[in-house]
Amino acid sequence: MNTPLIVGGVVTGIVLATAGATAAYQYSTQPEYAEVLSATPAMKSVPVSRQECRDEVVTYKRDPKDPNKIFGTIAGAVVGGVIGNQIGGGSGKKAATVGGTVAGGYAGNRIQNAMQDKDTYQTTEQICKTVQSTKKQQAGYNVVYRLDGQEQKLHMDYDPGNRIPVTDGKLVLRE
Repeated sequence: MNTPLIVGGVVTGIVLATAGATAAYQYSTQPEYAEVLSATPAMKSVPVSRQECRDEVVTYKRDPKDPNKIFGTIAGAVVGGVIGNQIGGGSGKKAATVGGTVAGGYAGNRIQNAMQDKDTYQTTEQICKTVQSTKKQQAGYNVVYRLDGQEQKLHMDYDPGNRIPVTDGKLVLRE
């Protein structure tokens, strides 16, 4: 027998067997795919804060020049005393003058107080407040897919496209 021919045949057989095994291995490890039936954006409500501002007319009371109302009290007392002095005679006149002075002083104080309360000014100020609302924000995808004839659901952070790779019967999901 021809030894080189036999050696050549054996080597050729080994090469063909190795090539066949490699091809079979690569075919068997090729990923299968699950068919994506739908990938719907999943939405969630997210709280949002925003400033809402508007111009508003604001009324302020001026600081009084005489916060103790001394001028009104004295002026009222003088006028009350003069009026009280016009009433009655003798010791009644003295009582009426004192009573008029006290009542006039109180009335003058109250009149000045009312006048100071009405001494106001207005200015326009920007008034702001924080308003809470919500907005819709996408939070991934709700995916329906078919694997081995069964429809299943899955939430994913990304749109998987038309198919999802499968290895050893399990989905291969990227992180």
